[in-house]
This record gives sequence, structure tokens and C-alpha cells, in this order.
Amino acid sequence: MNARKILLSLAALVVALAGLSPSAQGQSTPKTSAGAILIKGAGATFPSLLYEQWFKQYQKMHPEVVVYYQPEGSGRGVERFIGVGLEEGKHVDFGASDAAMSDAEIARVERGVRLIPMTAGGVALAYNLPGLKGKLRLSRAAYTGIFLGTIKNWNDPVISECNPGLQLPKLTIAAVARSDSSGTTFAFTKHLDAVNSEWRQRYGAQTLVDWPGGPMRAKGNEGVATLIKHSEGSIGYVELGFARKLGLEAAALENKAGNYIVPSFESATAAIAAAELPDNLRVFLPDPEGPESYPIVTLSWVLLYKEYTDSKKAEVIRELFRWCLYEGQRFSGDLGYIPLPPKIVSKAAAALATIAP
Repeated sequence: MNARKILLSLAALVVALAGLSPSAQGQSTPKTSAGAILIKGAGATFPSLLYEQWFKQYQKMHPEVVVYYQPEGSGRGVERFIGVGLEEGKHVDFGASDAAMSDAEIARVERGVRLIPMTAGGVALAYNLPGLKGKLRLSRAAYTGIFLGTIKNWNDPVISECNPGLQLPKLTIAAVARSDSSGTTFAFTKHLDAVNSEWRQRYGAQTLVDWPGGPMRAKGNEGVATLIKHSEGSIGYVELGFARKLGLEAAALENKAGNYIVPSFESATAAIAAAELPDNLRVFLPDPEGPESYPIVTLSWVLLYKEYTDSKKAEVIRELFRWCLYEGQRFSGDLGYIPLPPKIVSKAAAALATIAP
């Protein structure tokens, strides 16, 4: 095994250990004091940095409420929210997903479902190429080719064409993808589905992909970001906040208008601003309009039951997520997320108010 493969293997081991969910590391449900209300949730890693901040701040103001959220991936969050066939300890009071829920999944929930958009953000293509900090641009042909496995080297003519004057290294591209069922994967592949006919015919939009080209894989947004950080020549898709947290570089991507846009608070906000929510509050933006819009963005939803058997818990859940929709949005920008536009907040709050009893 050559030195590069040894490095990648060690990096993958680091991620495998660091990317374990709290439950996988043996952390049990937190103990609560007498009279406290425990709210259990699980799902998307995409919004987990923001959720961690929200729940911490809310518990400071309401010490009688304990929120225990496990970032296990959108697919797992949907499974635990549906709850069919799960042992009692795996049931949750809410789920979270960047892929929302399909009609078929919703039909499996006897108590009914409310999909509540809570935040939004960009999916960055983070890379590790020493000497190219803040300089890399990728056309649609370039980044779709990388993840289709047809572009294998950093000095490929397709990448060189969109980086005139830039000395690209003669280095093998090490693509990084999610190993778990993921809403971030869904957002990224839904974009690929919208912009590339070959991807559309072969794969489409999915939460879990049998990736071509044999990319490295890691669990969760943090796992992908960590693997990129430790692997020279790598590139992977990751929520912008995690890229920032680990100090990763992110490529400027060609948008629908043909402009190269760096993922940022401003460019993701420009993309989200055009969103119009239907009555079911489920909308996707696979290729946003606008000259300054970043091309890969997504909303992220919490999954709530229409009816809760515990009236006190239903009341706490309504108040918790109402606080997140209004006061909690101020924490978004510093963590790399997009505060929801007022028109989305008002529709989300109206749906939240219908939670019974």
C-alpha cells in the first residue's frame, strides 16, 4: 500500500471513530429530574449544529424541558419517527429530515404528520488542495463528472477550462460521499438530477446512493467534513456550517445563470428567497433561479405528529418549535444556516399551531 492510500485509510479510521452518533458511543438517554419533560428526537445531521444551539438556549430558559436529539441522518430519523417495528426505546417525539417525507412514508403514520420547515442552508463542495485556497471554480460539467466518476484527476481539461491561469495539481481526485441515508445526499443528488441527464437516467434523487467510481464514505456531515480535512486531493458535499467549522475550502459553483458563486450566507439566502411553500409545506429547490443564487440549497424539516397522546408534551413541543421559528432564527447566520423568510415562518407557525391535543 502506498503512502497516499495509508493516509486515506487512517483518515477513514479517524472519521469512523469520530462520526459515531451519541447512541453508538454508548451514551444513554439523559436522566431527568422529577417533573421534567423529556423530548426525544432524531434525524438529519444537516441542521444539527443549529439544533444543538437552539435546544441548549431553550433549556436555559426552560430548565423543566430536556431535549435529547440524536443526529443519525435523515433516513434514520424518518424510520424512528414512523416507529413501525421498533422497540420502545427507539421511539421519538419528533424526527428531522432534509428530504421531508414522501406521501408513502406519511401514510404509514397513524397519528398523522406535520412537516414543519425549520431552517435552510447550502450544500458546499468542500475540497482539500493545498495552495488553492479560495480559488477553485467548478462548472456543472466538472462537478457532475467528478461524482459520476468520469473525471478522475484534478488537472483534467474540464476542470482546467473553468480555472484559466490556475496551476492545478496532477493528483487523483478522492471523492467523499455519505455512507448513511442522508437528506444532504438527497439535496445534492436532486440538484445533480436537475442539471445532468446522465445522472438523472442512472440514479435520480436519492438519500442513499450506490456511488459510481468508488468514493470514500463517511457517516454524517461531520464525518464527511473530517475525512476531507485529513485527505489531500479530496472533495465532498457537506452542509456549509460543517465546512466552516472545520476550516475547509469550498468551490465556487456554476449556477443556472452561468455565474460562479461561492457558498455563503448571502448566496444561499438569495436562492431560498424565491421559495413558495405549498399547503403541505414540502418544497425543493434543485436549481434556483437568480444571477447571485448559490445552486445547491435545501430546506430542513422537523417531523411532528398531528396528535400526541400526552397533552403536556404536545404543548411543550408547540412552544419549543415556535421559539425556534421566531427567536431561534437569530442564531442561524453565525452557524452557516439561513434564517427562514417571514412568509415561510408564518406558514410553518400556522401548521405548528394545529398540533393536538
